[in-house]
Amino acid sequence: MIKHYILFPSYNYGIALESYLKREKIKYTIVPTPRELSVSCGICIQYEKCDEERIARIIEEHSIRTLGFKSLEKEYKKFY
Repeated sequence: MIKHYILFPSYNYGIALESYLKREKIKYTIVPTPRELSVSCGICIQYEKCDEERIARIIEEHSIRTLGFKSLEKEYKKFY
């Protein structure tokens, strides 16, 4: 399964983007930054790939600093 993340240099930028995503009704989740991508501030936003262009436009329009869009493919084990 591939998951998509936006990384931030600071927690504040993630929270700023969250407010715009809410306003635009774009689905997202604030999650801890995956260990494989841990060069950022500790939180990131997980989003759906189909919304990437809209999110990129919001980031540009509002000058929100990010460390980029990252994708991570992971195999998740079923426990039952």
